Amino acid sequence: MNWKRFVLHYLEMVLAMFAGMFLLGLITGRWDFGPEAGYLVMATNMSIGMAVVMLLRGHSWPRTLEMCAAMYAPALVAFPLFWAGVLDDHGLMMVTHVIMFPLMLAVMLFRREEYAHAHH
Repeated sequence: MNWKRFVLHYLEMVLAMFAGMFLLGLITGRWDFGPEAGYLVMATNMSIGMAVVMLLRGHSWPRTLEMCAAMYAPALVAFPLFWAGVLDDHGLMMVTHVIMFPLMLAVMLFRREEYAHAHH
């Protein structure tokens, strides 16, 4: 396995995710969605950025969608903690972001051959 390519691919997806978050956030950041919907909008912005890069690089829709799911999955843990009062608004964003990066890595490790090779 080409670990250098794997790591570069991970970093590329993180950069694409942040680009989507910041660029689309210029539009969506103007509205107050509340904590839960705000996170879901931000996860969508990140997913769009990442999906564009993945599809341009030749990844399939199923692989792209499973990587995008890693943006939303942290809500399954963090939202109940928020609703129970364990997390405040800031804690909700912190926990979801801390969870999403290892989830992305887990998806990549599960499909390591997909991510260790160069695409288009």
